[in-house]
Amino acid sequence: MRDFHQPTQPLRIGCGAGFSGDRIDAAAPVVQDLVNGLHSQGGQAVLIFETLAERTLALAQLARRDDPQAGFEPLLMDLLRPVLADCLKHGIRIVSNFGAANPLAAAQVIFQLAHELNLATPRIAVVLGDDVREHPEVQMRARSLPSPLVSANAYLGAHAIAQALNHGAQIVVCGRVADPALTLGPAWAHFGWADDDWHALAGGTMAGHLLECGAQVTGGYYADPGFKDLPDLAHVGFPIAQIEADGRCTLSKPAGTGGRIDAHTVKEQLLYEIDNPAAYITPDVLADISTAQVTVLGPDRVQLSGVHGHPRPSHLKVNLCHENGWLAEAEISYAGARAEARARLAAAVVRERLPHLTLRADLIGVCSLWADDAGHVLDNWPDQGATDVRLRMATSHADKAVAEQLLREVTALYTCGPAGGGGVRTALRPRLGLVSCLLPRDGIPSRFEMVQPRALVETP
Repeated sequence: MRDFHQPTQPLRIGCGAGFSGDRIDAAAPVVQDLVNGLHSQGGQAVLIFETLAERTLALAQLARRDDPQAGFEPLLMDLLRPVLADCLKHGIRIVSNFGAANPLAAAQVIFQLAHELNLATPRIAVVLGDDVREHPEVQMRARSLPSPLVSANAYLGAHAIAQALNHGAQIVVCGRVADPALTLGPAWAHFGWADDDWHALAGGTMAGHLLECGAQVTGGYYADPGFKDLPDLAHVGFPIAQIEADGRCTLSKPAGTGGRIDAHTVKEQLLYEIDNPAAYITPDVLADISTAQVTVLGPDRVQLSGVHGHPRPSHLKVNLCHENGWLAEAEISYAGARAEARARLAAAVVRERLPHLTLRADLIGVCSLWADDAGHVLDNWPDQGATDVRLRMATSHADKAVAEQLLREVTALYTCGPAGGGGVRTALRPRLGLVSCLLPRDGIPSRFEMVQPRALVETP
């Protein structure tokens, strides 16, 4: 395999997923584009998968509680199966946070997949250190929570990813790292940036910020028919960034895919989730895009330059998730004359029968996005005379049995009235509460470990 450290060559990084549950066929065109680039330009290429959100880790921790071998990205096999062989064959490194609450188990699943595909055993590194449930300050904060702690994870930076790649890892499996770190880590290793090369680190971070949400930057989250039209949204392409040694990057997407990359889509994603454009706080650097320039180089080719950086923060963000009771949801449909009035009567009946619960009632398509958890908006919302209405009612409670009462009451509307209700669907699931805090970074050491495959099980 070629040495990953090639500072005179640009680095191309493609995104194969922007969240847990993203399309499993999105990475294949990206990998093909990366392969074509390696053949025509040389250099190095990386494929990233970003599959964590704020509560995803807590859900993964709950899964691991039930099964010690679970707790990683559920779509891991589906995401990797179409592209693993090509990535290993052409030297495309893979970096992802699909380890979630159990990176070591995720690594073993990848070993198993490679075995099933008759591939050589890949060199896999896992990044560890984000799970801080045993940290003294976390333990102290946990005692003040209203319910048991489920997870506590720090947002690690990119340094351990870079170290793993420089030690020959073909695949790096992370748990909770900052989303842009999945891109910054490979760039940091490839170019050999100094730990205090703030401008380059900031440029790499913002390249990662553009890639991290997948098709958002290629127009998926931008599309608005008749106002912001995009071609072939059903086959929207996922983004690729070519990063230069000074931190500049050029965004593109695979040829023949839908969507678009232009100044508008890039600027929308650039500002996404950023509070202060002059100080975007990440574990690795404070990125300043107040003087950044977005330049269109051609169709579906946009360059970001002029990003500046400032020293990294002394503390890391930590999310603490705790058990928070149960969420019960139930829906029923009404159609035809006076459908909205019947749906409103149904909500009133359930409220009268469950006076001890705080109930939210939504009329989907009439009044739902603007409603509130206590249902007061609906009470003051005039009847629109809708003839196609879906009533949704919801409640949360610490006691599972109490929350289930809502499900039974909405189901009983079938025959207890009002007339014409149908299509009842109910759901009950645990809720999670989220508390964030800051902890000193020197008390949260991150590291990587090269892992070996356990005994592999033959697939029948």
